Amino acid sequence: MNEVLRQEKKYLMNMVDMRLLSGQLRKVMISDAHNGALGYRIRSLYFDTLNEGDYENKLDGMELRRKIRLRLYDPQSDFAMLEMKQKEGSNQKKRSLRVSREDALALTQGDYRCLLEYPDPFAAECYGLMHYRCYRPKTIVEYLREAYIAKENKIRITFDHQIVATEASFDLFAPKLNLYPVLDPFNGVLEVKYNGFLLSYIKNLVNAANRSELSVSKYCLARSAGLKFSL
Repeated sequence: MNEVLRQEKKYLMNMVDMRLLSGQLRKVMISDAHNGALGYRIRSLYFDTLNEGDYENKLDGMELRRKIRLRLYDPQSDFAMLEMKQKEGSNQKKRSLRVSREDALALTQGDYRCLLEYPDPFAAECYGLMHYRCYRPKTIVEYLREAYIAKENKIRITFDHQIVATEASFDLFAPKLNLYPVLDPFNGVLEVKYNGFLLSYIKNLVNAANRSELSVSKYCLARSAGLKFSL
């Protein structure tokens, strides 16, 4: 199990400003090894309770809240990452566990017993929570990400764009999915993640960019769009 505790800020940006800021950060930060010409693809399947408890807690701005998801970077992969993000004051705690493709498929079908085969206590915690509170798959979100890193303070800045989602299929490993747009193609999401404080030269670049703070997650954006399309 891997655990990360950090602060996270999210902003909405248009693609022109995003490209400008990306070019500036590329000169002073380390480019993620997976960055391509447009970034790398991420696909996440989010779980929630039967009554949309995590979604509603986020919209209501509850101080203590969580998100549970399965994440992968290639549909042909033989594993996925089971992740839980928890809001604790100004910090975000993210814990993750690598699970096999077979077990990930079982989780997408609402069968959580495979988690009891993992020795990590985090797996047992996920099993108890997801079983007791009746977590079920709710939506798949997919997007392209470009990431930059500053090792001095574990700073990570990401640009997410081409954000799309589906609630028609929860086949996480499908080569292709029928996806609908969550944001228009001219906008993306900037995420600034850091421990303790943001280094001044990076902070100045981010502050100079034309962006507005985003109060909801990509899961909530996708879920809201899905609920709107279903009306």
